[in-house]
Order: sequence, then C-alpha cells, then structure tokens
Amino acid sequence: MEIVIKLSQFLLSLSLLIILHELGHFIPAKLFKTRVEKFYLFFDVKYSLLKKKIGETEYGIGWLPLGGYVKISGMIDESMDKEQMALPAQPWEFRSKPAWQRLIIMLGGVTVNFILAFIIYIGMAFVYGDSYIANSDLKDGVLIENQAMINAGFKTGDKIIAVDGEKIVRFDKEMNSKVVMAKEVVVERNGALQTIKMPNDFIDQLSKFEKSSLLTIRSPFVIGNIPDESLNKELKAKDILLKLNGQTTKYIDQAKVILENNKNKTVTAIVLREEKQVPVQVKINGEGKLGVQLGGLGLDSLEKLGYYTITHQKYSFMESIPFGIQKGKDQLVGYGKQLKMIFNPETKAYKQVGGFKAIFDIFPSYWSWETFWSITAILSIMLGVMNLLPIPALDGGHVMFLLFEIVSGKKPSDKFLENAQMVGFVLLISLLLFANGNDIYKAIVGK
Repeated sequence: MEIVIKLSQFLLSLSLLIILHELGHFIPAKLFKTRVEKFYLFFDVKYSLLKKKIGETEYGIGWLPLGGYVKISGMIDESMDKEQMALPAQPWEFRSKPAWQRLIIMLGGVTVNFILAFIIYIGMAFVYGDSYIANSDLKDGVLIENQAMINAGFKTGDKIIAVDGEKIVRFDKEMNSKVVMAKEVVVERNGALQTIKMPNDFIDQLSKFEKSSLLTIRSPFVIGNIPDESLNKELKAKDILLKLNGQTTKYIDQAKVILENNKNKTVTAIVLREEKQVPVQVKINGEGKLGVQLGGLGLDSLEKLGYYTITHQKYSFMESIPFGIQKGKDQLVGYGKQLKMIFNPETKAYKQVGGFKAIFDIFPSYWSWETFWSITAILSIMLGVMNLLPIPALDGGHVMFLLFEIVSGKKPSDKFLENAQMVGFVLLISLLLFANGNDIYKAIVGK
C-alpha cells in the first residue's frame, strides 16, 4: 500500500507540472493565432493510451511518462518534422510570427512553473501557516550524528549562529539545505564562536556514510516498543529517561554516553511515566544498550515538557502573499546554488544527481497534502530552472536563439536550428542516462 501512495503522489505531481507547463506554451500560442497540432501528457511513441481531436488540436495521454509536449506548427522541436519545414511558411505557423511573439510562447512554460510555485507557497502559508523554533531557544545546541558533519568539525551541542554570513533566526526545515550548500558556518561552542569551513566536496562526503539528518533538535530518550527478549521488562512504552546511574539524561545523546560507559551493569534509572517520576532498575547489555526500541515525541509534546517553545504563526490571505513570494524566492535562489555546485567539478556534487527514482523517493509513504504541495512547489521551480538552461531542445535553447535574432536582426537558418536541435536532443538523452544511471548505481552499491 505504501508503494501505491508514493506512486500516486509522484504521478499526480508530475502530471500536474507537465500539463501546466505545456499550457504555458499552449495559451500564448493560441492567443497569437498559432496552430497547435498536439497537446500530450507523457510521450506517445508509436501509440497513445488516450487521444481525442478537438478542433485543430489532438489532445492525448502517452504511455512513456518522461514528460509531455505541445506540437506547434512550423516550429523546429523534438518531432523533427522536416517535411513540414520544407514547405512554404504559413500565417498560422510559429516561424511566421514576430520574434517577440515566439519569445513569449517559448517562455510561457517556465513562467507558469515559477508562478505555480509562488501560488503554492502563498496557499500553504494561508492554509497551514508556519511553525518553527526560534534559534535563540536552542540553548543546548543541536544534535550532530551524521559522520560527514562530524568530519567537517561539528559537534553535538553546537549552536548554529550564521551560515555564509546570514544570521540564523529560526530553526526550521530549511536548515539542513542551508548547511549543505554553505561555504562556512559559524557555531557557538562552550560560549565561544567558531567558524567551520565546509569541505568543497561535502555533498560527495555525505553519500559515503549512512544517511541521517545533518542537524536535528536534541530530544529526550523515549522508550518505544519493548521486544519480548528484552531484559528490561520494568520499562514501559512512552517512558522518558530522566536519570541514569545518578546522572541527568535530559537528551538522548547524553543517555547514550552513560549507557556506553556502563556496559554489562544494572543501574538505577528515573523515568517520567504518566507525569510521575518512577525509579526502575535497568540492565545494560554488552553493547551499551537497553534492548528496547527508541520512541519519539512530536514538537507539541516537547513543548509541553518544557524543552522548546514552538512558534505557530498564522497568516491572513494578504499576509500570505509576501510570505509566499519570499519563500519562493528563497527556494529559487537555493536551487540556483545547487546547480552551481553540480556544475563545479570540485564539489563532486554531480555524483548525487538523480533521475526519476530520486524524485520518486522524496515523496513520503503516507499521504500528506502539506508535504505533497511542498514537494510539488520545489519540483516546479526545478522544472522551470532546468528548462531555462541554454541547451538546444530545451526552452532555454529556443530563447537563446530568439534573443540572438531580436538583438542582431538575423534569424538563424532552419538547417542550423535543426542541427542544433539534434545536438541538444543527444545532450539531453546523455544527461537523462547519466541521472538515471546514478539512481541505478546507488541502488546497487547501497549509497
């Protein structure tokens, strides 16, 4: 069932993005009286799953879910319809339209992608609001368990003060991505400020260790499920470990250190059980563990226990607009930084480029509209930026040639555009094979 939920979210998000992107081309094409021969979700190689002709346009769904397209008359595109291009230009064809109209048609898709992302962020701000922990409230710093972070110089208890000169005001979902792309991070450790220079190949290093969050808030040791073979039957699920062998265990990382130092011993523990402190005897095995599964607490529970103050902010519709726009701008800039790192060989970030499986994996195995819309928004930004790359066969390639025509007054020949389209197509296929090949490689080696 989990795979069905993930697949449903993946296909729904992909379909929505493709249809709206292609509508971005379709609508201005029709406004400028340019004939659109086909409008397809997914590619209809050899045959289509569904098709219906309405007016001059055939609408359909292809069987190959690698994207979608609109076929505009008189345009050199992936269809490579040389027969049509060999005929005299007709008034309804793309090639007959003024350069500025062709430019608007080509920019329509990415424009819709960016607008969609901003609309989603505005809508999410209005419907869900915003929740975060003020960075000043993280008095005992954060938990660092990721080995790549430890190797870079971070320690549990560090308080993140600034990332690339930007002062951190709130601890939220964006913290990890900010640190991943950072050049330097300022932390407060034992009351003193330290600057940590991030390794150029930090993203590559992340892939070499077991996946875990870079930065997480410190939380208590909560007892989860207790296996039948456990020696600690006095413990109960949802118990919170407060003291162990006379030492305070406010956080799980503190408890783990005490457990490690008391292997094969029986010690006294104090647990919080149904709002009461209860003493119990616990047996620590030879691995420094209690033989129980770990539980967890949500932010609201941590707030009730006095660990943190959670700021829940609601926005009116008018307040949601500037918040959503700023959120969209931040995500756009962030993705731009990611692309810059990918194209910089020193970072080795290109090794982490993924294809359709990587996109599929970011969707959760449970249904959450908030998560779905959040992922769809960033994917819309990614689709828009990627399509703007000046590669022939992408929108950005067409835009590049159109800008040249507008500035120089000279239109590239159809033969040149056909050759450029072919080169761009080969390049795109190569990138597609590389990205999805990375997915296969990671699946094989387990990284």
